Amino acid sequence: MSAAVRAERLDAGGRAAVGECPVWRAQEGALYWVDIPARRIVRLEIESARRTEWAFGEQVACFAFDAAGRVVAGMESGIFGVTLSGASEVNEGRVVKLAAPAFPAPGMRFNDGRCDRQGRFWAGTMVQDMSLASTAGALYRYDEHGTLSAPVVDGLITQNGLAWSPDGRTMYLSDSHPQRRLVWAFDFDPDTGTPRAQRVFADLHHYAGRPDGAAVDADGCYWTCANDGGRLLRFTPQGKLDREIALPASKPSMCAFGGGDLRTLYVTTIRPAKNATDDDGYVFAVVPGVQGLPEPDYAGLLPVA
Repeated sequence: MSAAVRAERLDAGGRAAVGECPVWRAQEGALYWVDIPARRIVRLEIESARRTEWAFGEQVACFAFDAAGRVVAGMESGIFGVTLSGASEVNEGRVVKLAAPAFPAPGMRFNDGRCDRQGRFWAGTMVQDMSLASTAGALYRYDEHGTLSAPVVDGLITQNGLAWSPDGRTMYLSDSHPQRRLVWAFDFDPDTGTPRAQRVFADLHHYAGRPDGAAVDADGCYWTCANDGGRLLRFTPQGKLDREIALPASKPSMCAFGGGDLRTLYVTTIRPAKNATDDDGYVFAVVPGVQGLPEPDYAGLLPVA
């Protein structure tokens, strides 16, 4: 079950406080991710090790590209269209607000998000002060027509782990708060973008760590970052743990398949405020022996910010 796989630290990517949302851009040979408290999107060209950043006026937590290379992002106050331009080491990110939910509690922001197989952008919210264990968080759908849904799933503390099966008919969602530590599966209607029949897929009270960001491989298996457990966990579509990969960092936050053959799993990590090791906060690359799936583009038309 435990796999002896080497994790390569990508030093050229720099060190984040809260690295999240890795996204592979095959046409650029580049990996993108965010540093949430630094309010930045980071880009690393893998072959040249060239690093570029875009800085924003508020925290950006999750994002996806459209076919034209523009970005839809979940930030603190809503869903934004983002234009990433400029070739300097650090550039100013340009944004236009597209939609915003009515946050039911103060101190909230968007957290984990990505597109489903049909190109709708999904993102969840959370109260940033996790010590409150507030259940004000919810999952939203921003469709290809530019419409933000009402909460699709509510009662979440720390929304995470969003992913879809290869055929798009199963949706996965997790709550990584220490009081929850659950991954759920839903039947998903690809035509309407409606999840139904919520059930527990994996209970991480039985394993090390908390279920953070995730990815699905070409075999339909679900990879979750075991935050505080320092490892990746792979579950079969039946919810059985069949592989573990240990990482040098204790708080892996999200993973994404990339590389020319989609056989490299890139993992962002978090640098804890106390007792951080030299590895915490870096991005790691592992070759787990399976192939991933391309990340879907947002299907709508985004404005130029």
